[in-house]
Amino acid sequence: MWRATHPARDRVRLLRAARERFDLHPLAIHVNYLVNLASRDPTIRGKSIAAFRGELERAAAIGAEYLVVHPGNYKGRSVEEGMAAFAQALGDSVKGVRARGVTVLLESTAGCGASIGSRFEELHSLRELARGHTDLPVGYCLDTCHLLAAGFDIATAAGLRATLGRVEEVLGLANVHVIHANDSKAPLGSRVDRHAGIGEGHIGKAAFRRMLRHPKLRSKPFILETPVKHPGDDRRNLDTLKALARRAGRP
Repeated sequence: MWRATHPARDRVRLLRAARERFDLHPLAIHVNYLVNLASRDPTIRGKSIAAFRGELERAAAIGAEYLVVHPGNYKGRSVEEGMAAFAQALGDSVKGVRARGVTVLLESTAGCGASIGSRFEELHSLRELARGHTDLPVGYCLDTCHLLAAGFDIATAAGLRATLGRVEEVLGLANVHVIHANDSKAPLGSRVDRHAGIGEGHIGKAAFRRMLRHPKLRSKPFILETPVKHPGDDRRNLDTLKALARRAGRP
């Protein structure tokens, strides 16, 4: 739903204490999935701007480092018009908001329908356009399921090398701050966004092992967005990632 409440101060204090106790850094939160800053519908656009503004205010209030947002859907206009609309709406959303320490992350998408962000060139253009509307830092979040569905063959060693080469060339790996770790129910280039548990899709455990141990990715935060069908699925997927991340000979 669109409606949200501001976090109470005592809850914020508890969260900050828990983060320090368990070394939970960085903190990345995800914008409401209803938000579409590229929409041409005036009602959806207005609600999206208000909702994103609220998300940014709450991110700053709880001390989150990153706020992840989908670039949106340009249905009814060209992709260039959609990207321009996103940047303008982003600028309108952040006016007057004090959000020191928060970086907005544009998430890569699977490319289904009229969604923006399945191509690295689109993500780069969005960041450049946003710079003309706000001083708020903007970076990227790459989703493994979305990458495969969009046609980036991260399931193979050669495909991962090629993908990381394109990321460095177009986006700059230093600007990629978070990776969403999800296997994919749909095959390479399907443009279908369907997450699967780690090792249960078309990416596979071997590919996640390569990503987690890759010297250019090892320091990046990996965040699970895998489906939960049974109690304990989150823990199981987390344990799988931890096991795959361990270097040979290390506990």
